[in-house]
This record gives sequence, C-alpha cells and structure tokens, in this order.
Amino acid sequence: MSIDTHEASSPIGSTHSQFVGSIPDMYDTHLGPLLFEFTATDMAGRLSEMMPNGGKVLEIAAGTGISTERFWRSLAPGSEILATDLNDAMLDYARTKRGALPGVSWRQADAMDLPFEDTSFDAVVCQFGIMFFPDKQKGLAEMARVLKPGGKLLFNVWDTLAVNRCAGIALETIGGFFENDPPDYLSVPFGYADIDLIKALIAEVGLSDVRHDLVTDIIERPDTSSPARGFVEGNPGILQIKQNPDIDPEMVILALAQAYETEFGASPTRIPLQAIVFSAVKS
Repeated sequence: MSIDTHEASSPIGSTHSQFVGSIPDMYDTHLGPLLFEFTATDMAGRLSEMMPNGGKVLEIAAGTGISTERFWRSLAPGSEILATDLNDAMLDYARTKRGALPGVSWRQADAMDLPFEDTSFDAVVCQFGIMFFPDKQKGLAEMARVLKPGGKLLFNVWDTLAVNRCAGIALETIGGFFENDPPDYLSVPFGYADIDLIKALIAEVGLSDVRHDLVTDIIERPDTSSPARGFVEGNPGILQIKQNPDIDPEMVILALAQAYETEFGASPTRIPLQAIVFSAVKS
C-alpha cells in the first residue's frame, strides 16, 4: 500500500515554522500552561513506562523544551535526551530557559533528513510536530530508521478544531479581522487527526504494535486573557496580523478573550482539550 502524504499546506520551512522574535516567549508563557504542559506530562509518563531502565532518546520538534524537561524528569538516571527542532529561535529559548539539564543536549535538525546514523536511539518522541511535516511518511520513516531494534516511537497530535473549540474559536475570531487571506496557521496543528491513516503510515514504515489513545483534560486558567494572547501572539500567525496596518493585535486579543468568556466562562475559564497519542515498536 502506498499512501500520499504530501500536504502543501504544512511545509517545514514555510511561514508556519517562523517562530521568531517574541513568538517563542509568547508560546512558552501563554500556550505552554494551556496546551503543552498536560500533554507533555502524559507523554513523559508513557515514555518512562516504555523505558523503565532509561536509555538514549531523540526528541523531534522539541520547541521551547516544555516536553523535554518533563521527559528528563521522568526517565531513569543516566538517560540521554537529544532534543531537536527545525527552528533555531525556539531552541535558543529552550537552551536559555531549560539548558541546564544533565544528560540533555540541544541541536537544530530537519525531521525530513535526520543527521543521525541508523539504529542510534532507544526511543524517538515528538510532541505536536508531525502535523507540520511536509511528507508525513518520510518523517516517520526517518524516525524508524534511527531507532534501534526494539526501540519505541511515541508521538501525539491534536484532535480536530471541532473537538478543540478553543483553537476553532481562535481561527474564526482572528479571521474575522481580515477581508481576505486570513492567517491559517491553526488549521495545520489541529488538522491532522485521522487515526486510521496515521496508524497505517506507522505500519508502512515498518513499525509494529501500533497503538493509540485519546488524552482529554479540562485546563483551568485564571482568566481568558492569557489563552487569547497565546493564540494570537504565540504562533507565526501574528506575523501576518502585524503586516496589516488596519489591524491592532491588542484588539484581536480582546475580541478572542471575550469569545472565550462566552464559551468557557471568565474567572476562572475552563477549556476542554483533546489530543491523540500514538506508539509503536521497531522489530
């Protein structure tokens, strides 16, 4: 079976990967507590169960290191984590905020062409990165290539915009400020949730014991201002907003915060989220 996985909407190296300027800080500060901490904690628990004795781990799309730090905390002493990301600005932020973690190193790398030898790692992990791969099958094949026999693959993706209403509301609200060509960044991370397709791709690259789980939580935040700021300023969509002289980013944030109050309540706001976790083993 051959599956076409080339999506023009999500190329690595496109504007969707331009986490520059203040974006890494906004991402880590505002989206981290909402989107990435509970999922990273879940992933870290799964990884430690897969590797009770620890080992050598490759992380793809490490971002600002939120997941990296939790992997480090959960793994057995003596484990090594090589945390990679395509984007240097995100890695610079990670090194500054989380660099002093024994056994953790940071390196820029393209998931489409990993600069590592075959059978180099006991596990490959990726939190919310695969959705951005221009060729999902190639990226998964690279992960499989660098795994040792018996090595574990672990990654997650977001469920759809319909399920994760906070992202859907953000996309709609931000788009309402544009007459045409609104930022579509959020359609990428929340647009790759076909479980059967993903499991078929994992099997096609030669991995076995392919499994998935749903991870659901309700995240409570003091108010809606931080989630709104994160969805506006914590991703590359802000670059397009700032290019439009008729749009004030603060007005976009205010409108989104108000929309969140209507949907999720004000103080505190309680936002439901759902991710999908996949795991597999290299025979």
